Amino acid sequence: MIDKSLCRIGVFYDGSYFTYARRYFYFDRKIGWLDFKPFHGFLENYIRTKEQGYTHYRVVYGAWFQGMFGAKQAEEKQLRTDRNLYHDLMHAGIDPKFMPMPQSGANEKGADVALAIDAMQVGLEGHIDIAVLVTGDADFVPLVRALMKRGVRVVAAYFEYEEGEHKSFINERLLNVCNYVVNINEMEKDKDFKAIFKGMFRKADENRDA
Repeated sequence: MIDKSLCRIGVFYDGSYFTYARRYFYFDRKIGWLDFKPFHGFLENYIRTKEQGYTHYRVVYGAWFQGMFGAKQAEEKQLRTDRNLYHDLMHAGIDPKFMPMPQSGANEKGADVALAIDAMQVGLEGHIDIAVLVTGDADFVPLVRALMKRGVRVVAAYFEYEEGEHKSFINERLLNVCNYVVNINEMEKDKDFKAIFKGMFRKADENRDA
């Protein structure tokens, strides 16, 4: 018998993708830092509108996947930024999973593979009902199909913007394969979510986030 009292949500972050969005909202839009806990609250509310019949909706698992350069390759400012990010992730209950970056370039395929393996493992073990992929990368299409075969519904949460040289979008293949898709930027003007959208941002602590 399926327990319909709690809809269990797992959130899997393409770390670089989310980081670019955070910088866009802070530096280009000057709204503030996109914060993890209220972001999870937004996802819970959004999924409530799509997956009805549950009593409660809760993010029960979160993981962050990103490549990381060694200390010798990173500037002091970058090391401080990484430490702040690590604290934010821990406070939000998100498991940080950093992959070593090759010295020859900025290829983060290792992080993508790690995300796919983790999502499959969590899905196969029956720990979640909904998997939220925070990414726009078409490389995750096979993952989506595999999760859906196991009865896990998939949400693609993505950012769509273009500001000078900065732009973000979702690949059409990923857009078409998921059960649900949500453009976070559109929520700013959505009458049901614009208040929640505004609450997802915090003003920066100049000694911490600048």
